[in-house]
Amino acid sequence: MASTALLALCSTGAFSGLAVEAGAGVCHATPIYGGHSWHEATFRLDVAGSTLSRYLRNLLVAAYPHLQLRALPRKAITQLKKRCCYVSLDFEGDLQNPDRHHPATFCLGKGCSVCLSSERFRCPEPIFQPSLLGQAKPGLPALVFRALQKVPATLRKRLADTVVLAGGSTLFPGFTERLEMELEAQCRRHGYAALRPCLVAKPGRGTAVWTGGSMAASLRSFQCRWITRAMYQECGSRLVHEVFN
Repeated sequence: MASTALLALCSTGAFSGLAVEAGAGVCHATPIYGGHSWHEATFRLDVAGSTLSRYLRNLLVAAYPHLQLRALPRKAITQLKKRCCYVSLDFEGDLQNPDRHHPATFCLGKGCSVCLSSERFRCPEPIFQPSLLGQAKPGLPALVFRALQKVPATLRKRLADTVVLAGGSTLFPGFTERLEMELEAQCRRHGYAALRPCLVAKPGRGTAVWTGGSMAASLRSFQCRWITRAMYQECGSRLVHEVFN
């Protein structure tokens, strides 16, 4: 019943800005002004945490064909991704220079371990380059820029001053720096050099939506819309639509 983008903004105490969500299933760039989502300026990318976990599994299977890594539980792959992976600030350069790799060994149990090298920064890269997965869509930085480009010029700077990151997939080391770097490059490339997006990356952004929901539920303006059990039993489910629409 609530916009996750708005709740992400609420977690930082803001009601206007640009919410950039990268969770388990999908990424969104959503402009919010005065507590209302700008749907026609919202962009979606179907590459997120679950996709990256599958991609990491494929990378490991290719690197260690003699191990039965396809049988690894999804939870183990997710733990491996969270503990070892990071976003490169120079993907092509890092890929071509093995001296810039930072290998890390991860124990899979039962005496089996794997050493991740380039896989560490190759795993999150599809968020920035979906073409690595065979998708023709632009990456998240381009979608964030398009969202800013779509809003009226009079509001663009105000929203760009509060670009709030939310979701577990924004927690990769280097994610914030890479997004900021590419977003600034997009602005310069398209003639918006004066626009300097300011990213807000709180330590608890993995659960920003839940935090924002808790804060919104504590507001008096929300409490007056609470539905009691007795009200629901009397009116049924139609009451939900009457109250929240």
